[in-house]
Amino acid sequence: MDSIKNNTVTTNEGKNTAIIAYITIIGLIIAFVMNSDKKSDFASYHIKQSLGLALTGLALGIIGMIPILGWIINLIGIFVLLFIWIMGLVNAINGQEKPVPILGTMYLEWFKNL
Repeated sequence: MDSIKNNTVTTNEGKNTAIIAYITIIGLIIAFVMNSDKKSDFASYHIKQSLGLALTGLALGIIGMIPILGWIINLIGIFVLLFIWIMGLVNAINGQEKPVPILGTMYLEWFKNL
């Protein structure tokens, strides 16, 4: 009975860390530090997804510096990124390890050693 209780507590801690990872860059850093103490595979999965989203946002910001075409790509990319971010957050809240749409599997490949 105690092992079931401990597993539930560990899952809830991992879930909380995963949700925090999606809330701003500061939340991502906090989640990374929280997960370094007590490793949770669920939290690590969502930290990788959130890190990928943050870096994609940074890349969109750099592209947005290019006049006209960059602005258009940036505007469309921001809306797509917002949708992807919401999907990742919903997956973390629901306790699912599903990659975010479009780039999620690539994020897992890129950050597999993290």
